[in-house]
Amino acid sequence: MSENANPATSNFIRNIIDADLKQNKNDGRVHTRFPPEPNGYLHIGHAKSICLNFGIAEAYPGGLCNLRFDDTNPEKEDVEYTDSIQNDVKWLGFDWGDRLFYASDYYEQLFDYAKNLIRDGKAYVCHLSADETREYRGTLTEPGKPSPYRDRSAAENLDLFDRMRAGEFEEGECLLRAKIDMAAPNMNMRDPAIYRIRKVAHHRTGNDWCIYPMYDYTHCVSDALEGITHSLCTLEFEDHRPLYDWFLDQLPVPCHPQQIEFARLNLNYTVTSKRKLNELVTHKYVSGWDDPRMPTIVGMRRRGYTPEAIRDFCDRIGLTKNDTVIDVGVLENCVREDLDRRTRRVLAVLDPLKVVIENYPEGDTEYLDAPYHPNNPDMGQRQLPFSKEIYIEQSDFMEDPPKKFFRLGPGREVRLRYAYFITCNEVIKDNAGNIIELRCTYDPETKGGNAPDGRKVKGTIHWVSAEHALKTEVRLYDRLFNDPKPDSNRHEQDWKDFLNTESIQLIKEACLEPSLLHAKQEDSFQFERTGYFCVDKKDSVNGKPVFNRTVTLRDSWAKEKNK
Repeated sequence: MSENANPATSNFIRNIIDADLKQNKNDGRVHTRFPPEPNGYLHIGHAKSICLNFGIAEAYPGGLCNLRFDDTNPEKEDVEYTDSIQNDVKWLGFDWGDRLFYASDYYEQLFDYAKNLIRDGKAYVCHLSADETREYRGTLTEPGKPSPYRDRSAAENLDLFDRMRAGEFEEGECLLRAKIDMAAPNMNMRDPAIYRIRKVAHHRTGNDWCIYPMYDYTHCVSDALEGITHSLCTLEFEDHRPLYDWFLDQLPVPCHPQQIEFARLNLNYTVTSKRKLNELVTHKYVSGWDDPRMPTIVGMRRRGYTPEAIRDFCDRIGLTKNDTVIDVGVLENCVREDLDRRTRRVLAVLDPLKVVIENYPEGDTEYLDAPYHPNNPDMGQRQLPFSKEIYIEQSDFMEDPPKKFFRLGPGREVRLRYAYFITCNEVIKDNAGNIIELRCTYDPETKGGNAPDGRKVKGTIHWVSAEHALKTEVRLYDRLFNDPKPDSNRHEQDWKDFLNTESIQLIKEACLEPSLLHAKQEDSFQFERTGYFCVDKKDSVNGKPVFNRTVTLRDSWAKEKNK
């Protein structure tokens, strides 16, 4: 059993599987699958399904989980998406072994099964137009009407279906439909489509097919052909379950998997609709699918989220049968907790203010020992260069500080992290009255941040040697939307009206300690007193790393909400 599984986690799906095992259902097997459609990039909602399906399999001896692409819509699918999905699943820490499948692997079998339905009088070729089909379907309160083509003979339907495959009909000219019940209260049972004509090349089968099976038909048959025992899906498929079972009951499939529904993951301040995410990318509201503000797995990875944090989040929120909205702060806290344990602490000044230490020897540089993590000596130490000129944060100085401001001010003494006590003696301004430099003195007896005479200072601030600073770009990312329900129907405005205009702030020349010069892509750090940052994997080059803010040290949104 891998470390990703959490066998102690109890939920209603685990209870169902445990009961099945007690009755030796499925010969004691547990076999799940993660079945994405390769028509886009995976997002945080998919991460929940990945963790569930692979985690369930890993929690039971001999359990298996397949990765299967439900590739039945060639117009929207691409090998780019299949590659990215495989990378995402692996990055999250899961492995499908030799169980990588595609629905297109089963096209011939699906076609033959469809002929079985036709021979048994349970499927027919229908020539109603799309508008006519909707009209005949009825409403939630009125039954549908049978298609005038519903009672064709099996021989005629078989001939028409073969001609559909041969390409004799144009797109939209006809469909193969299941013959079930046009008066069924469940609209999904009113003679749903099984095959439609699409004269589009498929990314795996090329031009071998011009008819493609519908998702509801393909999905259940694929499950059965792979020996799936428990088909786990989100609640929107609950009304499709009778159709799932109907197809499997009519066909000579090797087994009948059990479909179980769970609530999808809904996060506030987030949209996860593939259509809307695609719109953000297409219309350049974001830089791409991997934009660090996107809820895609590639975006979260580029921002610095860790697979361990995402798995922890999915475990914490649990499983329910009711749709709920999870506070995105829960995800951010999981990220903070994980990064707090694993990241090295470094000094970084994002909004620099120059400080000249007047009594420090001109031209001298000394190197001060500093631990990478206060609670983890195994991370080692680095040496910080200290010289006459340093940078501190603009926000760490106030010319007329209020009572509870314990940082630097005129005549005030503060501690420089890992270094010395300094006192501000003079403030230098430009002609416009802007502060451009501070003149300070240091106490050489306070090396390491402690005074031998026992005097205390309340403020400790971070700094970087001006001469040795790595000057590079830092990107401060925030939530993409400024409204907790950006795509809720309660809004009369377009959902894009709630895009957060301050979701990214570019700092072109932040000043970082020189140890970061050789940071590698995707390395993560805590910038002390600021937040967690990672090296951007896309725009960084050797000797010039670009840093993305993963998350702040504290939940600043919650703080503002409390105000």
